[in-house]
Amino acid sequence: MSELPSFDPEPVRAEGGGHAALALKIAAPIVVGILMLAGWQEIVRHYAIPPYILPGPLAIARTLVSDWPTLSGSLWITLENTGLAFLAAAIGGLAIAILFAQSRIVELSLFPYAVILQVTPIVAIAPLIIIWVRDTQLALLICAWIVAFFPVVSNTTLGLNSADHNLLNLFQLYGASRSQTLFLLRLPAAMPYFLGGLRISGGLALIGAVVAEFVAGTAGSASGLAYRILESGYRLNIPRMFAALVLVSLAGVAIFLVLTLLQWLMLRRWHESAVRREN
Repeated sequence: MSELPSFDPEPVRAEGGGHAALALKIAAPIVVGILMLAGWQEIVRHYAIPPYILPGPLAIARTLVSDWPTLSGSLWITLENTGLAFLAAAIGGLAIAILFAQSRIVELSLFPYAVILQVTPIVAIAPLIIIWVRDTQLALLICAWIVAFFPVVSNTTLGLNSADHNLLNLFQLYGASRSQTLFLLRLPAAMPYFLGGLRISGGLALIGAVVAEFVAGTAGSASGLAYRILESGYRLNIPRMFAALVLVSLAGVAIFLVLTLLQWLMLRRWHESAVRREN
């Protein structure tokens, strides 16, 4: 008599455990955040801290609602600068990385200068850029791009140079051209590195845009969220300052989540970092 096929319930348990882990991953930070906000509000209420020193979460929420017409316009300007700088960093960083991968001499000659731009504090050079570039919008974009482009260049260059050398030898054996090797082997191999660089670059683009707005805002020539923070500080409107800070933080979180989702969508069917492993 042939044996009946056995049923292994482990995949079912693994799937259920996966849903539970996902729910815990979402719920745990939310619960911690609610507890922290409740504690913050209670401290402000208990010690009767005036709002011009430390506003409570409820006061900040009321300010977000009442000042939304002003804050939303500034948020849009900051997001526009961030998006344009990020797009320029993604395209320019990818192009520079491809250039480095095609010529070792070019990489050795230019990569140190990319490192110099990365390690130079943007606060130190932003005033010069704003002076040299008469268009304030363009100056802000340049400042944000300088901060954001290096992770794309560095990660993508590493990915392009990390293609399997056995596959490279196979391509050479079959007489593949340089462009065929690039588009069929090197770029697919570098895709996870490129997407990882984009996740870092998105947050840095926002930081660069905000820092540049701070520098430009001291002269009253910017109207992004950073300028609203400066303006609120001058007027001791601390609830609005915190409201602008909340919007900056939420924008950064949203950028990170969107880029994480993009990475998962592009890699989930073929790359080990995103493929769900079944037990």
